[in-house]
Amino acid sequence: MGRTVVVLGGGISGLAASYHLSRAPCPPKVVLVEASERLGGWIRSVRGPGGAVFELGPRGIRPAGALGARTLLLVSELGLDSEVLPVRGDHPAAKNRFLYVGGALHALPSGLRGLFRPSPPFSKPLFWAGLRELTAPRGKDPDETVHSFAQRRLGPEVASLAMDSLCRGVFAGNSRELSVRSCFPSLFQAEQTHRSVLLGLLLGAGQSPQPDSALISQARAERWSQWSLRGGLETLPQALNTHLTRRGVRILRGQPVCGLSLQADRRWKVSLGDSSLDADHVISAVPASVLGKLLPAEAAPLARALSAITAVSVAVVNLQYRGARLPVQGFGHLVPSSEDPGVLGIVYDSVAFPEQDGSPPGLRVTVMLGGSWLQTLVARGALSPELLQQQAQEAAATQLGLKEPPSHCLVHLHKNCIPQYTLGHWQKLEAATQFLASQRLPLTLAGASYEGVAVNDCIESGRQAAARVLGSEPDS
Repeated sequence: MGRTVVVLGGGISGLAASYHLSRAPCPPKVVLVEASERLGGWIRSVRGPGGAVFELGPRGIRPAGALGARTLLLVSELGLDSEVLPVRGDHPAAKNRFLYVGGALHALPSGLRGLFRPSPPFSKPLFWAGLRELTAPRGKDPDETVHSFAQRRLGPEVASLAMDSLCRGVFAGNSRELSVRSCFPSLFQAEQTHRSVLLGLLLGAGQSPQPDSALISQARAERWSQWSLRGGLETLPQALNTHLTRRGVRILRGQPVCGLSLQADRRWKVSLGDSSLDADHVISAVPASVLGKLLPAEAAPLARALSAITAVSVAVVNLQYRGARLPVQGFGHLVPSSEDPGVLGIVYDSVAFPEQDGSPPGLRVTVMLGGSWLQTLVARGALSPELLQQQAQEAAATQLGLKEPPSHCLVHLHKNCIPQYTLGHWQKLEAATQFLASQRLPLTLAGASYEGVAVNDCIESGRQAAARVLGSEPDS
């Protein structure tokens, strides 16, 4: 009999792992187990009035680098090329990003000329921050917070405005707590290798081999900054679901896992409440803290390392306005914590993807709420959809001048949706990896809890997990 691999979690990481397992020359028997009734995890697209598309989670995927290329290859393999909506390099959503500081929107400088011009909210041209960076000594610590790293290399303004906002936009987190080594490994590695982040990024770490396809070539030629799918990003997990079913993967929905136990023959027993599954190998694509609670007593050191990887909640408020116009054209804007502790930023969905505006078209924006304000309310149990909608509408009115009530509104609170790679995260990963190796546990970790929270990172983690189970190291 062939091996059985059970994949825990039907988000994009678990789907990607199942996909790559199922396409092996001699595929194992694959069982995908998902606690909820739907697949896709945080990727969720819903239709509104007139066919407008509203993304409740991620709304665009970057095509850059080897990971971006691999995701585009996956799209092609699933037959979704004709569904792709690209944002080309000359588009306002590719060129223009803003910070909301001091009650006003400020365009972030782009291109070489932008570095030499005065660029509010910064007090002097960013050229000076770049000069400081080129002459700053290399850091000696094995890890550092993003804020400390940015302040040391680029100065206090860049740290407290730009990097603070970036950490809120990507991780919904605090730059004074997040690890630069784990959150922005390319920046950390550039300093370690070349003593300067700018030099390191300019010289590059050497191009890793990248797949090629007509879609990847088009994305490079047109300099895409991001892309989506016509019916929303949830089209991707839906297509994976269809593909997996055709390949004979058994998909169990609405089946929360109650526990994992190792049997005498070193096979797993995966408990599902009323029933159980036997597995030669388990790929866990559920959050680290969830897996920690499922592990048997003999894996307590692993459970401790995993339970230390925490996550934060984010509220996503989708708003649509009839007959409204934005004051600027771009991807969106971020808000530093010093400006507003609760509003992380606003994405101008209609600028990047007008094809999803519906008919008659209406202006779509998404307000992201989080930070210390949201965490305090979540802890107190004092949150309501009405409060979140009010906060979002006030932000859209104050920051974008959208003062009329929206014609359509969706409010979703995603609890513990973004893992936090806090200072020393790499040590937690090292402890987990060493325990798995020393105990020779037939368990492989995948998902956003470990080495990247973006969709590309999650898909790659699933691909690498499948490659390890199949006995071959993934391509670099």
